[in-house]
Amino acid sequence: MNASFTLPGTQTTPTITADWDLGLLQMSGDSYPENSFDFFTSTLDWVESYLRQENRPLRLELRLVYMNTSSVKVMMDIFDLLEEAHREGRDVGVDWFFDSRNERVELLAEEFREDCTFPFRISAET
Repeated sequence: MNASFTLPGTQTTPTITADWDLGLLQMSGDSYPENSFDFFTSTLDWVESYLRQENRPLRLELRLVYMNTSSVKVMMDIFDLLEEAHREGRDVGVDWFFDSRNERVELLAEEFREDCTFPFRISAET
């Protein structure tokens, strides 16, 4: 599975763009799908495939506004994959952008970052 894909966002799911050639996974919007694990399966599979097949950098760009508990669990699974790759010497990283008026998202991003040793930048956007 070395393909790019886009999942258009809905009221309850984020827009997800996975670009294999750029080594870039982008997510933006709200994430509270009825079944997070079903919704994120293709994204998790893509990250696993990319890390297994490529030896190039992988970047995650996040602009998530709200995440329910099951979405947070899936995001932790993605970060665990990145953490494992980082320990193996891979170039991986996260750039989490948030609205400067949304302190809740900043706190969530900081909680995630505490468990990660790979580069994890959190930036306010106005």
